[in-house]
Amino acid sequence: MSTDSVVKNFDTWKSFLGDRVIQAEKMGMSDETITKLAFEIGEFLDKKVDPGNYSNRAIKELWDVGTDDEKHTIAGLMVKLAKKNA
Repeated sequence: MSTDSVVKNFDTWKSFLGDRVIQAEKMGMSDETITKLAFEIGEFLDKKVDPGNYSNRAIKELWDVGTDDEKHTIAGLMVKLAKKNA
């Protein structure tokens, strides 16, 4: 699945991320490690992907104004949301 198609469809993104969270847990990764990886993915997306819709733009703008602690909170919430939708 291409990065573009995943980012354009939020439901696909949640499912994609949720599957990866489940895989990481099965490999023995801690919740803290998974959240750190989600933070790194958020940083990558912030720098490399232009949001294609209003929902993605809102998340990007929240990310841009957040402190590192707030970004980690956003990342943790995204992991929880993804896991719920896996």
